[in-house]
Amino acid sequence: ALTDIATTGVFGEQELLAAALSTRAGHKVAIGVPRRGEKKELVDHALQNAREALGRRLAETSTQARLLEGFQQTFGLDIVPTRIEVYDNSHIMGTNAVGGMIVAGPEGFVKNQYRKFNIRSTKITPGDDFGMMREVMERRFSRLVAEEGDAEAAAAPDDDADGFPAWPDVILIDGGQGQMTAVRAVLEGLGVAERVVAIGVAKGVDREAGRERFHMAGRDSFTLPVRDPVLYFVQRLRDEAHRFAIGTHRARRK
Repeated sequence: ALTDIATTGVFGEQELLAAALSTRAGHKVAIGVPRRGEKKELVDHALQNAREALGRRLAETSTQARLLEGFQQTFGLDIVPTRIEVYDNSHIMGTNAVGGMIVAGPEGFVKNQYRKFNIRSTKITPGDDFGMMREVMERRFSRLVAEEGDAEAAAAPDDDADGFPAWPDVILIDGGQGQMTAVRAVLEGLGVAERVVAIGVAKGVDREAGRERFHMAGRDSFTLPVRDPVLYFVQRLRDEAHRFAIGTHRARRK
C-alpha cells in the first residue's frame, strides 16, 4: 500500500480501509494522500523505513534458515527442524522450583509458545534436578499426546492457529548424561521416544562457554569447534531458556 501511495497516489480498496479504520476508532477516519510538504515527506520516510525493515526481516529469516540447516547436518537429523524446544530448571536450594520451555523456529524465538512449569511433586528431594526434569517432561508430553495425538497426526500444517507445528522435532535439555537418561525414560514410557530427537547440552570444563558436550542416543558425547555457528546458535537457545526460567523463578519467589 505504501508503494502504491508513493507512485500513484492511490491504493486498492481505499474506501473499505477508511470504513474499517472508522469502525475501529469509533469516529470517522478520512484517508488522504499528501502530494507535497511535510506530510509527503512523512509518507516517504515511512516507505523507506518499511523497505529497510523488510530487508532486515528477510536477512534474519535467511540467516535462521542457514542455522537450522547447519543444525540438521551437525546433529544428523532426518529433516531441517521447524520447532525446537529448549528446557531449563531454576530453583534456590530446591525451593520455588520451576521449569521453563522456550521455542524457536524458522523465524526465530516464538514467544507465544513459551511455557512455565511450577514443580508440584512433593516426592522430589529439594535440588533434585533429575526429578524436576522428569516432572516437566511428563507434564509436557502427556498433555501434548492428549491434545494433539501422536506426532505424525500433529504434523499437519493447520494444527496450530498460526500454522506452527505443535510437536517439536528436537528438544534440547540443559544437562548431561544423567538428565538425558531421565528424559528418555519419560519419552519411552509415553511411547514418543522415536518421534522426538532429544539432545543434552552439558556445560563444559569450568562451565566455560564453547566447551559444551552434547549427548544423543546412539552416539558418544561430542563437542563442536569453538567458532562453529551452530554452537553459537545452541548457546543462544540455551541462554534464552535460562533467562526465561530465571525470570519465571524470580516471579514465583516474589
